[in-house]
Amino acid sequence: MKNFAQITLSAKAVVVFKNVLNDNCISSLLRLLGCDGSERDEFVSLYSDFVSALYEKSDDLCEYINLILQNDENMYVKESACGNVSPLMEKAVEYELDLFEKLSKITCDDVKSICDIDIPLPQWTNSALSVKDEYVKKISSIKTTGYGIYATHHMFLYKDEKIIPVKFPDPQRLSQMSGYELERQKVIDNTMALIQGKPCNNVLLYGDAGSGKSSTIKAIVNEYWNMGLRLIEIKKNQLYSLPDVIEQLADNPLKFIIFIDDLSFSTNDNDFGALKAILEGGVSGKTENIAIYATSNRRNLVKENFNDRNGDDIHLQDTIQEVMSLSARFGLKITFSKPNKDLYLSIVENLAMQYNICMDKNELDLSAEAFAIRNGGRSPRTAKQFIEYLASKSE
Repeated sequence: MKNFAQITLSAKAVVVFKNVLNDNCISSLLRLLGCDGSERDEFVSLYSDFVSALYEKSDDLCEYINLILQNDENMYVKESACGNVSPLMEKAVEYELDLFEKLSKITCDDVKSICDIDIPLPQWTNSALSVKDEYVKKISSIKTTGYGIYATHHMFLYKDEKIIPVKFPDPQRLSQMSGYELERQKVIDNTMALIQGKPCNNVLLYGDAGSGKSSTIKAIVNEYWNMGLRLIEIKKNQLYSLPDVIEQLADNPLKFIIFIDDLSFSTNDNDFGALKAILEGGVSGKTENIAIYATSNRRNLVKENFNDRNGDDIHLQDTIQEVMSLSARFGLKITFSKPNKDLYLSIVENLAMQYNICMDKNELDLSAEAFAIRNGGRSPRTAKQFIEYLASKSE
């Protein structure tokens, strides 16, 4: 039998990975290893508790420990991201990783040696993976892989004052998009500047509905997430929380797009000032690892009435400037106009090839035009809906 008493005692001295010890599976394993085997009922109960917790994620103990270490958001990964790890903390981490390496290699037979049991017990496996080596590799590339939830997901929502991962993000890719190449390239170039730590702009994509504004942003994140890019979507009614979100992300080594979809305001909207302060001039300014990307059907973002310009405001010009000032604070403004006939049909034909739709070109074009007339006009969204309709009817 291995010296489990030494392992369980060493676990009590863990500091950096203390949260890992609170994991149900790991804590169950340590209780099992601390059992002296004198009580067979107690041993079997602890054994089954541990394996049950392990089976919820994997039947491989080594893979499980590696996963939980990789996702642990501790003081060491945060300091590593900033390049401020002290020699003492580095030494502590090395000691603790050695401990988890030993835990990951504990086999069923090792544990069964604690107590003489003559009933069949569930098994687990131990892969040859070195959890210590994998963790060291992760830290060396932390500026592109991230840590915590940002290591396993690349799109997020802000909900109930928390940043939560999107488990099934929109899979749209740049290679699936056609048309608007010049407009899309401007967004890509700005995003690459963000990723490379160069000066970049906040971006406003405005234009007709269904022209691919939101899809462009999501496709870019899907394309470059492995270079350290992440997206966090915030709703308009959550803009008051922007300073808190930015503060949470400020020290993160990754690059973030804060995405605000379908943005518009009324003239007396309280959220107007919140976004304006973040874009420029507020105390809590945007950090270098964050850019704000917004989409809107309105260039000036604020809904205006003729009464707003012909009312009884003494300083009318000041009011007009206030209304126009928000969009002016986006350094890059890109127009996505409704496509003309040639562009629309080009998008349809490109999508037809992607979906393996075999149809005579003239018939495809006529059907696409008729579909657009029945469904609110030409747009990339209408083109995709038309092709998906054809795909659903094909055998």
